[in-house]
Amino acid sequence: CHTSGMLTPNGKEYAQKIPREELTHLILKLLQAWKEPLSHFNHHIEHHQELPDDSLIKAKQISNMVHELKTGVEKSMGIISNSLNGMASSEGTGLSISNEANMMSDSDFIHCFRRDSNKVQSYLKILKCRIMPENSC
Repeated sequence: CHTSGMLTPNGKEYAQKIPREELTHLILKLLQAWKEPLSHFNHHIEHHQELPDDSLIKAKQISNMVHELKTGVEKSMGIISNSLNGMASSEGTGLSISNEANMMSDSDFIHCFRRDSNKVQSYLKILKCRIMPENSC
């Protein structure tokens, strides 16, 4: 996976020890790291004639969701991530994603995306519990 070099907490216990701002920044870095590969993937699958229209629509929805989630995290946490927004995704994350992500097979790509999506989901749950502890997390 192109994000394998990114240092992320291994397990919920470690993620809970990370300060809120750092965890939020990590979420933003993961989301930013997927911006270019998802765009490339969408472009790639548009040229597959054998794919049903539902798959194409779903791929675009996922890409839009990642963008909206990144924007929402930035706004809701009151963080303006100029360092990430002002750079290309490979610069913002310190990863060379153009080759590695674009050369993955579709199944590897989806596997990596699912892995990182699960991380983001877990980190967001931790942040939600910190912000709104009344939800009995």
